[in-house]
Amino acid sequence: MAKTRPSVQKRKKEAAALEKRQAKAARKARRDAEKANRTDVDDGVDPDLVGIVPGPQPPIEW
Repeated sequence: MAKTRPSVQKRKKEAAALEKRQAKAARKARRDAEKANRTDVDDGVDPDLVGIVPGPQPPIEW
């Protein structure tokens, strides 16, 4: 079996790195777009806790 030349291996490695950079940029653009479209919550309020009522919770109905 013949060994591949280093230039071929390097080209494949560079293509993989380019694809990874493009995917990372796409994820960042998606996050930025979601952040811009998100509705703002009052300052000092945790958005994960909005609507949660403290105290005993009603029983789960099956």
